[in-house]
Amino acid sequence: MWIHLYTVHCSSSNITGWTVFHSLNKSKFYSGRNFRSRLKPGNACYHSVQNLLSSNLRLKNLKIWIYRTIILPVVLYRCETWSLTLREERKLRVFENKMLRRIFGPKKDDIIREWRKLHNMELNGLYSSPNFFRVIKSRRMR
Repeated sequence: MWIHLYTVHCSSSNITGWTVFHSLNKSKFYSGRNFRSRLKPGNACYHSVQNLLSSNLRLKNLKIWIYRTIILPVVLYRCETWSLTLREERKLRVFENKMLRRIFGPKKDDIIREWRKLHNMELNGLYSSPNFFRVIKSRRMR
Protein backbone atom coordinates (compact mmCIF):
# COMPACT_ATOMS: atom_id res chain seq x y z
CA MET A 1 0.00 0.00 0.00
CA TRP A 2 1.35 3.43 -0.96
CA ILE A 3 0.91 6.93 0.43
CA HIS A 4 1.04 9.65 -2.21
CA LEU A 5 2.17 13.03 -0.94
CA TYR A 6 1.01 16.03 -2.89
CA THR A 7 2.22 19.57 -3.14
CA VAL A 8 -0.41 22.25 -3.41
CA HIS A 9 -0.05 25.08 -5.89
CA CYS A 10 -1.89 28.07 -4.53
CA SER A 11 -2.19 31.74 -5.22
CA SER A 12 -3.08 34.30 -2.58
CA SER A 13 -6.76 33.38 -2.66
CA ASN A 14 -7.27 29.81 -3.89
CA ILE A 15 -5.74 26.47 -4.81
CA THR A 16 -4.63 26.31 -8.43
CA GLY A 17 -3.47 22.70 -8.69
CA TRP A 18 -1.89 19.58 -7.22
CA THR A 19 1.30 17.69 -8.01
CA VAL A 20 2.42 14.31 -6.67
CA PHE A 21 5.41 15.21 -4.53
CA HIS A 22 6.52 11.84 -3.25
CA SER A 23 5.18 8.33 -2.79
CA LEU A 24 5.89 6.34 0.33
CA ASN A 25 5.47 2.65 0.82
CA LYS A 26 3.35 2.19 3.96
CA SER A 27 4.79 -1.20 4.74
CA LYS A 28 8.28 0.34 4.88
CA PHE A 29 7.21 2.73 7.64
CA TYR A 30 4.65 0.68 9.52
CA SER A 31 6.61 -2.55 9.68
CA GLY A 32 8.08 -1.90 13.13
CA ARG A 33 6.10 -2.05 16.32
CA ASN A 34 8.02 0.71 18.04
CA PHE A 35 6.56 4.18 18.35
CA ARG A 36 9.17 5.91 16.22
CA SER A 37 8.06 3.93 13.19
CA ARG A 38 4.56 5.36 13.71
CA LEU A 39 5.74 8.97 13.54
CA LYS A 40 8.11 8.56 10.57
CA PRO A 41 5.45 8.86 7.86
CA GLY A 42 3.92 11.83 9.70
CA ASN A 43 7.27 13.59 9.69
CA ALA A 44 7.70 12.76 6.01
CA CYS A 45 4.31 14.31 5.23
CA TYR A 46 5.14 17.32 7.37
CA HIS A 47 8.41 17.91 5.51
CA SER A 48 6.66 17.57 2.15
CA VAL A 49 4.23 20.41 2.97
CA GLN A 50 6.48 22.37 5.33
CA ASN A 51 6.84 25.31 2.95
CA LEU A 52 3.07 25.72 2.75
CA LEU A 53 2.56 25.49 6.50
CA SER A 54 5.27 28.03 7.27
CA SER A 55 4.47 30.46 4.44
CA ASN A 56 3.43 34.00 5.24
CA LEU A 57 0.12 33.60 3.46
CA ARG A 58 -2.75 34.37 5.79
CA LEU A 59 -4.77 31.36 4.65
CA LYS A 60 -5.08 29.60 8.00
CA ASN A 61 -8.10 27.61 6.80
CA LEU A 62 -6.04 26.21 3.91
CA LYS A 63 -3.21 25.30 6.28
CA ILE A 64 -5.63 23.56 8.68
CA TRP A 65 -7.21 21.73 5.75
CA ILE A 66 -3.77 20.49 4.59
CA TYR A 67 -3.00 19.36 8.15
CA ARG A 68 -6.30 17.49 8.50
CA THR A 69 -6.31 15.84 5.08
CA ILE A 70 -2.63 15.07 4.46
CA ILE A 71 -0.79 14.76 7.77
CA LEU A 72 -3.39 13.50 10.28
CA PRO A 73 -4.57 10.43 8.32
CA VAL A 74 -0.98 9.29 7.87
CA VAL A 75 -0.07 9.76 11.53
CA LEU A 76 -3.26 8.12 12.81
CA TYR A 77 -3.16 5.16 10.43
CA ARG A 78 -4.28 2.04 12.38
CA CYS A 79 -4.33 4.00 15.64
CA GLU A 80 -7.17 1.89 17.00
CA THR A 81 -4.67 -0.93 17.62
CA TRP A 82 -2.13 1.21 19.49
CA SER A 83 -1.47 0.78 23.16
CA LEU A 84 0.06 4.08 24.21
CA THR A 85 2.29 4.72 27.19
CA LEU A 86 2.51 8.14 28.80
CA ARG A 87 5.81 8.79 27.01
CA GLU A 88 4.24 8.01 23.63
CA GLU A 89 1.24 10.21 24.42
CA ARG A 90 3.62 13.05 25.22
CA LYS A 91 5.47 12.54 21.91
CA LEU A 92 2.17 12.65 20.03
CA ARG A 93 1.22 15.83 21.87
CA VAL A 94 4.58 17.40 20.99
CA PHE A 95 4.13 16.40 17.34
CA GLU A 96 0.63 17.90 17.22
CA ASN A 97 1.74 21.14 18.90
CA LYS A 98 4.66 21.40 16.46
CA MET A 99 2.23 21.21 13.55
CA LEU A 100 -0.15 23.74 15.09
CA ARG A 101 2.65 26.20 15.90
CA ARG A 102 3.78 25.97 12.28
CA ILE A 103 0.23 26.67 11.08
CA PHE A 104 -0.68 29.54 13.41
CA GLY A 105 2.79 31.09 13.63
CA PRO A 106 4.11 33.41 16.32
CA LYS A 107 2.07 35.98 18.23
CA LYS A 108 3.10 39.54 18.95
CA ASP A 109 3.00 40.19 22.68
CA ASP A 110 1.33 43.53 23.41
CA ILE A 111 3.14 44.17 26.68
CA ILE A 112 6.72 43.35 25.66
CA ARG A 113 6.18 44.19 21.96
CA GLU A 114 8.09 41.10 20.83
CA TRP A 115 7.15 37.98 18.93
CA ARG A 116 6.72 34.77 20.90
CA LYS A 117 5.58 31.19 20.37
CA LEU A 118 1.99 30.36 21.16
CA HIS A 119 1.41 28.50 24.42
CA ASN A 120 -0.30 25.11 24.36
CA MET A 121 -3.58 26.47 25.76
CA GLU A 122 -3.62 29.18 23.08
CA LEU A 123 -3.07 26.55 20.40
CA ASN A 124 -5.95 24.45 21.72
CA GLY A 125 -8.17 27.53 21.69
CA LEU A 126 -7.31 28.36 18.07
CA TYR A 127 -7.64 24.80 16.78
CA SER A 128 -11.24 23.78 17.30
CA SER A 129 -10.96 20.14 16.24
CA PRO A 130 -10.42 17.34 18.78
CA ASN A 131 -6.85 16.42 19.63
CA PHE A 132 -5.12 13.14 18.78
CA PHE A 133 -6.27 11.32 21.87
CA ARG A 134 -9.97 11.95 21.36
CA VAL A 135 -9.66 10.76 17.76
CA ILE A 136 -7.78 7.63 18.85
CA LYS A 137 -10.35 6.85 21.58
CA SER A 138 -13.25 7.34 19.20
CA ARG A 139 -11.66 5.02 16.62
CA ARG A 140 -11.09 2.37 19.27
CA MET A 141 -14.76 2.40 20.19
CA ARG A 142 -15.91 1.65 16.62
